Amino acid sequence: MLCAEHRALITATVPLLETGGEALTHHFYKLLLAEHPEVRPLFNQAHQASGDQPRALANGVLMYAKHIDRLDQLGGLVSQVINKHVALQVLPEHYPIIGSCLLRAIREVLGEEIATDDVIDAWAAAYGQLADILIDSEEQLYSATANAAGGWRGARAFRIARKVAESAEITSFYLEPEDGGAVVAHQPGQYIGLRLQIEGQEVRRNYSLSAASNGRDYRISVKREPGGVASNALHRMKPGARLELFAPAGDFTLQPSEKPLVLISGGVGITPTMAMLEEAITTDRPIHFIHCARNADAHAFRQTIDALAERHSHLKRFYCYDEHRSEGFEPDAIGLMTEERLDAWLPADRNLDAYFLGPKPFMAAIRRQLRALGVPEQQARYEFFGPASALE
Repeated sequence: MLCAEHRALITATVPLLETGGEALTHHFYKLLLAEHPEVRPLFNQAHQASGDQPRALANGVLMYAKHIDRLDQLGGLVSQVINKHVALQVLPEHYPIIGSCLLRAIREVLGEEIATDDVIDAWAAAYGQLADILIDSEEQLYSATANAAGGWRGARAFRIARKVAESAEITSFYLEPEDGGAVVAHQPGQYIGLRLQIEGQEVRRNYSLSAASNGRDYRISVKREPGGVASNALHRMKPGARLELFAPAGDFTLQPSEKPLVLISGGVGITPTMAMLEEAITTDRPIHFIHCARNADAHAFRQTIDALAERHSHLKRFYCYDEHRSEGFEPDAIGLMTEERLDAWLPADRNLDAYFLGPKPFMAAIRRQLRALGVPEQQARYEFFGPASALE
């Protein structure tokens, strides 16, 4: 139980977390991954190397400490964490391992003079409270998915039914269950968890679902990243190859609305917006689809979107390329997305719903531009590719 004394001690550590949180989380991951290889598949090593995961955890720990008396003010952070955990199959037995390493890191980084027994006891109680919240919420999602039509718990065997090149870098994989059964419906914007065996090592990754739900199969569209362990392994796979999938999860989903819909993507961020577009095109709501790519060769799904725009008058599409080097096709703009361009491509009525996804600097710019152009903050929704972190 987290008592008033515990809360006071947690709150007192906030200044230390503001200045030294990343050092603490770097040490935590060093301990965890060195001593507990069984949890390594839960963590993307590329995000470890870049520092994104330690930074994200540092931010999460800081936010939890700051709001220890009013956890409801954490907003969507808890939901994001829960959905990421479910997609990767974080289970109750993982929490004591993580908690033990976190408390050790606090003691070893802050030192015994600061991280006294009372402080460690307070953080142990705080971690226990958070773990209980996450375990209970995750079990609700696991159970709901398992009991839904076409649902399952844990890993399920799928095979690659076919591959389709969408650009020079992005390939779509159509995944069908080996048992021939139905698959649970997903919401546009959600992702699946994928478990692979690569050179004798288990690797888990999340990939956005790039097509609307059909009950038969799933489609993911994967960019071949330079040095990407999972993406390159996938691109080498042939139709018929076997994979293991965890059921869909994610809270960055298309919400029911009659407002104009704006979908803005950069690079492979187009994948969840394709599922949103397929769902929304069946309605009468105005849709503005804005995509930024490096060039025509890197632009995925252009023919699909153009064909939809020809058939549906309520869909308008705009393309912006960093560079132009393709004959026979002229994008709507060359260079980076600017506030002036976005202003021209948005609906006149700024009481709209905007969903945007792409590289972090791209999203930070889009968020600032949408705010400056009068789009209500709560109607501008986004999600990170990797660990959640602040855009600004």
